[in-house]
Parts: sequence; structure tokens; C-alpha cells
Amino acid sequence: MEENKLIALSQAVEVIKTAILQGQYEAARDVNRVQLAVYYAIGKYLSNNTRNLAYGAGALRAISEQLRKELPGLRGYSETQLRDTRRFYEAWIMLDGELSVVTDNLESEDSAVATVESCRKHSAVVTAEFQNSDNQIDIYHTITIPNIAEFPVEDFFKIPFTHHSRLISLCKDIDGRYYYIHRTAEEHLSVDALEKLIKQNAYENREKLPNNFVKTISNSSEARKAVMMFKDSYLLNFINVEEIGLRDKQDVDERVVEQNIVHNIKKFIMTFGRDFSFIGNQYHLEVYGVDFFPDLLFFNRELNALVVIELKTDEFKSSYLGQLTTYLRILDDYVKKPHENPSIGIVLCKSANKEFVEYVIQDYQKPMGVATYKTADDMPENLRKALPSIDDLKSILSGDKNFEK
Repeated sequence: MEENKLIALSQAVEVIKTAILQGQYEAARDVNRVQLAVYYAIGKYLSNNTRNLAYGAGALRAISEQLRKELPGLRGYSETQLRDTRRFYEAWIMLDGELSVVTDNLESEDSAVATVESCRKHSAVVTAEFQNSDNQIDIYHTITIPNIAEFPVEDFFKIPFTHHSRLISLCKDIDGRYYYIHRTAEEHLSVDALEKLIKQNAYENREKLPNNFVKTISNSSEARKAVMMFKDSYLLNFINVEEIGLRDKQDVDERVVEQNIVHNIKKFIMTFGRDFSFIGNQYHLEVYGVDFFPDLLFFNRELNALVVIELKTDEFKSSYLGQLTTYLRILDDYVKKPHENPSIGIVLCKSANKEFVEYVIQDYQKPMGVATYKTADDMPENLRKALPSIDDLKSILSGDKNFEK
């Protein structure tokens, strides 16, 4: 019996060693994508062969020790890391192209029992295929993306395995994992930064602007995307009254804010979110001889929809939603392409009573939300005084030796 276990472990070591070596070669062409496929394939192999204790207790430790003997200098693939590959596969078993089911969550870290639902449509993303010395395929796997609209395909493959391991261990909610994957890829978070974000419950506490998306967007997945796309407040710290020659805040009207956004459109898009393309400001709309000029018009690839933003420098008023409704109706009737989703409107104002907004916005039939913004001039006085002036900053950046603190 003991001899059989040793033979089984030896075979496991040979299979995984081959996967590692061939995976390193393949990874040279597509480092992270192929590397994740390698870990996934190894994790699947370990899940299928070590959960039933066929290899005996301590199998992962024995496999790891033997791998290090046969591959001197090998980094990774410790007992803990082999366990991580197994958990990686089991956490994302829904990506197994050989299965006809989708798995949302494992019941526990030590259980391979999963909650499943039918999912028959898959699209291949990347394949990891490894052969042993007898030219027989021991590990073969194609990572596929299931028929789930919310799955963050591109972001998933941008994140290194270490990030995935930490995320799996700290976050059990599938939607939460989608959220953190997106944040990590978009913001290039380190492992420590990701862990901090999870421990701060960023997913549960994420800011959502008051909106009517769920009611007005018929496709639930598209509605969810829209909800997650926008925040309820933005810091437009590139807008500074002193820089634009206005000393009195009362002189700052919508056109002033609009022009500063246009002049800093890249910064605005980076602040507002990803996948936005700027179409224009004061975009001309005309219907039945009546002209309209929405402040800012964008197209968002993720939402596949036009996004119109109406700027207001005062507190939210319900009349702003009526104005936005008119813009959205004209955009949908005369500007939107047939393959695009209905246009979305955002009122961006200085302040808003969220409860009041949520109360009145539900009666509108076009998808809209209300967000607020702050500029550099809205920063606390003590913080503003601690910052160098514009002229001082220019001196610092230019390397002026005469500049004194």
C-alpha cells in the first residue's frame, strides 16, 4: 500500500514538473495569461487527485519537497503555494471548460463540494496543455469564460497569481471578487494594497450615486454595470479658481467649470472612470427647430452607451432631471446607434440631498443619476494653506535654486 502511494506521488511530481517547465517556456510569450493557466491546470490536477486522500496525508508537502529536489532553484510551489493553486482552481471552477456547470462558491476551503447551475455556452480564452515523457497528455486545460455578463474577463488575466490567492482567501463573495479584480487591474494595486482594500470592506462600502438604473435599464446585468460605473462624489482637484483668474467663487458658473474640464479632459476621464471617450461639450441637439446644448457628452465602451453630463454649480433641483430627460430622449431618437444601449444621464452638481434625489428620480423613465463634485477650492482651509502656491509649485518643478520654503 505504501509503495502504491510512493508511485502515485512520483507520478504527480513528474506531471507537475513537466507543467512547470513547459509553462515557463509558454509564459515567455504571454506571461500572466499563460501563467494563470498553468496554476489553474496544476490546481485542477491536485484537486482531482489529493482531495480523496489517495496520495495519503501530507501529499502536498511531499510533492513540493520532491519538486525542489528535481528542479534545483525552483521558486514557488511550496506546500502552501500548491495549496493555493488547488484553491485557485476550486474558487474558479466555473472557468473549467470541461465542465457543463458553473460554480459560484465552495462551501469551505477544505471542501470541493460546490453550488452549481447549468451553463452550456463557453468561449475559449487560453489553453494550457502539458505532456509527460511518454508523450501522453497528463494535464490539459482550457480556461474558458462562462455565460456570465458580469465576469471581468480582461481584468482577470491582468492580475498576478499572488493577488488572486490573497483575494480568494479574504473574499468569499463572488460579486465582491469581481469588484476587487476590477479595482486591482484598473489601479495597479499591490498585494498589500488589495488586502487593505478588502479589510476596509471597500466592496460593501462602495459609493453609489442616487439613480434609477435598475428600474429604467431592462437588462439586469447592464443595470448593475451602470450602478458600479459611477460614484456619488468626485474630486475635480484640477479646477482651481485662482488659476483661472477668478477670485470670487460666485463668479464660477457652469461654463467655467465646463471649460476647465474640457481643458483637462484626460484628468477628468481618469477621475470619472474607465472606458470613457469624449465626444464634445455644448453638443448641439435639435428637434422641431428647437436647439439644445448638453454640457458634456461621452461614450462609454463598457456600458455601450452615450453618457451625457449636465454640470450645475449649485444644489440639486428636481428640475435638472427634466432637463436631462429631454437630452436623453433626443440622443436616443437621433444620435444613438442601433446597436448601442439607451443613453444615460448624470447631473453633476455641487451638493445634493441623497434621500430627496432617490425619492424624486424614480418617477423618471430615462436612466439617470445624480453625483456631486468638489474642486481644489473646496479643500479645507488648513490643508490649502499647507500646500505651496501655484508659482511656488512651478519654481519647485523647474528646479529654481532661488526658491525658499
